[in-house]
Amino acid sequence: MGKLDLSPDVETLIDEAGRADAAGQREIARERYETALHLLRDRDAVAASSIIRRIARTYLDEGHLETALDCLTAALVIAEAHESDEDIAHAVNAIGNTHLMRGDFDTAEPMYARALLLAVNVEDRQLEAMIAQNLGVIASVRGDLTAALDYYRSSLAIYRAESLHRQIGHTLNNMGLVYTQMESYDDARAAYEEAVVHCRVAGDVPHRLLALNSSVSLLIAQGDIERAATMAGSLLREARDAGDQRALGETFKNLGVICRSRGDIEAAEGHLQEAFDNALRREDLLLAAETATEQAELFEKMTKNRETLQALSMSHRLFTRLRAERNLADLQRRVARLEDRFYLVVARWARDIESKDAYTRGHCERVADYACALARDIGFDEITMFWFRIGAVLHDVGKIAVPSEILNKPGRLTPEERVIMEQHAAAGGELLSSIEFPWDILPMVRHHHERWDGSGYPDRLAGEEIALSARIVCVADVFDALTTDRPYRRGFTREEALMMMAAESGKTFDPELYARFERLIRASRIYNLPAHMPAIAIAS
Repeated sequence: MGKLDLSPDVETLIDEAGRADAAGQREIARERYETALHLLRDRDAVAASSIIRRIARTYLDEGHLETALDCLTAALVIAEAHESDEDIAHAVNAIGNTHLMRGDFDTAEPMYARALLLAVNVEDRQLEAMIAQNLGVIASVRGDLTAALDYYRSSLAIYRAESLHRQIGHTLNNMGLVYTQMESYDDARAAYEEAVVHCRVAGDVPHRLLALNSSVSLLIAQGDIERAATMAGSLLREARDAGDQRALGETFKNLGVICRSRGDIEAAEGHLQEAFDNALRREDLLLAAETATEQAELFEKMTKNRETLQALSMSHRLFTRLRAERNLADLQRRVARLEDRFYLVVARWARDIESKDAYTRGHCERVADYACALARDIGFDEITMFWFRIGAVLHDVGKIAVPSEILNKPGRLTPEERVIMEQHAAAGGELLSSIEFPWDILPMVRHHHERWDGSGYPDRLAGEEIALSARIVCVADVFDALTTDRPYRRGFTREEALMMMAAESGKTFDPELYARFERLIRASRIYNLPAHMPAIAIAS
C-alpha cells in the first residue's frame, strides 16, 4: 500500500493488523483495519477496497462466509467505482475463495477466470500465483492430482522468486496433501516440514497449525498412530489457546481417527462429532465430507448399520457437490460392503414370501421396479435407492404369517378372511423390527396400505402422516395388482388401471405422487420393466 502515499498512522495500523492477523488474533486485526479505514483521507479512498478485503479474509478464516462475502462485495464496488483493475482482480479472486470454501466450484471457477485475466493485464504476478493455487485446490478435490501439482508448482515458483514465506507455506501444505493422496509419502513429509518452517518465519500461526495437522494425517496414513497421537494432542492445546476454529476442526478429525485405530470408540465418536459440527458451523464442506466418511467407518466398526448409512449418505452428498471423484469411488466401495451384508437377509425373506403366496411371485420385484422409478424421479439419491428397493421388495413380507389357504383362495375373501389378510402389514413390521436395517424400511412394510384420506390400515394414518416411502409403494403396489391376472379376474390394461387409480387420487393416493406416476407410465418410462433391475449404490 505504500505506493498510495498513505498517512504514517494508517500505514502503522495496517502493519499492526497484518501482524495480528498472521498470529491468528483476528479480532485485534479487524479493530486495527477498521480504525485505518476511518483515518483514510478522501484521496486515499481507493485504499479502502484493499483494507476491506483484508477484513473479509479474517472472517473467511473464521468460517463466517456470509459476512466475508458482504465485505468483499463492498470492496468490489469501491474498486469498480475507481476503475482499479488490480483491486477489482483481488476482490473477484477473494469472492471466488468464498465460494470455494463452500464447495461451490462452479461459481468459483468463472470468478477465478475473470480475476486471472485482470491479473495478467496489470502484470500482478503474485495474484496470478494466488489464482493458480486456488485452481489447484479445485483440481485436487476433483481428483486431478497431476493438474493440481502443476498449478501448485507454478505458484510456488513465483512465491519463491519473491521470498513470500507465508504464501510459500500455504502452497507447500497444499502440495503435501496431493503427495499424500498419491502415496508419495517422502515428498509429502518434506513439503509439510518446509511449510512449517516458512509459516514460522512469516509468523503465520493458523497455517502452521494446518501444516502440522497435515503431518498428523500423514502419520496416520503410514500407520504411525502413537506419533500421530502425541502431535495431535499438542496441536489441540495450541489450537484451543489460539482460538483457531479451522485448526480445531482438523485436529478433532485426526483425533477421532486415532482413537478409532486404538479401539477407544467412545472418544472417537466424540471427536469426530466435534469435527463434523465444527465443519458445518464454518461451512467447510470438504472437512464435513471427510469427517462423515470417517464417522461411517467408525459406525460400521460398531455395527451401527443405520448410522453407517446415514454418514455415508451425508458424505456422498457433500463429495458429489464438490465433484470429488476419488472420494466418491472410495465411498462406492464402502457402501457396497454394507449392501453385501444385507443382501442375503433380503434374498431369504423374498424367497419365503414367494414360497407362501403364488400371487406374490414376481409381484414384489415389479412393485420395487415401479416404486424405484418413481422414487428416482422424485430425486432420491443413489445410496438411498438401494435401501428403498429393499423395502419395496419386502413390502409384503407379513404375508408369511397369513394362512396359505387365504393367500391362495381363488375367489373373493370373506369379511373374516379379509381381517386376517389385512394383518399382514402390521405383521411384516414386527417381523423386520428385530433387524437393524441401515435405512428405515419399516414404514414401507407397515404402512403401504394406508390411504391418503385416512381410511386405510393398520394405523389409519392420513396425508403426510404416512411416510413418503410408504405412499410411493402404495401407488406401485396398486398398479401392479390391477394389471396382473388374479385367480378370480384377468388383469386390467394399463389405461383401465390408470383410469381406476385416477378416480382414487386424493382418496387412496397422494395426489401429487399419483400425477407424477401417471406421467411416467404414459411416457412408458416404467412400464414393462424387467422383473429385476440391479441396484447401483453410487453413480460415480
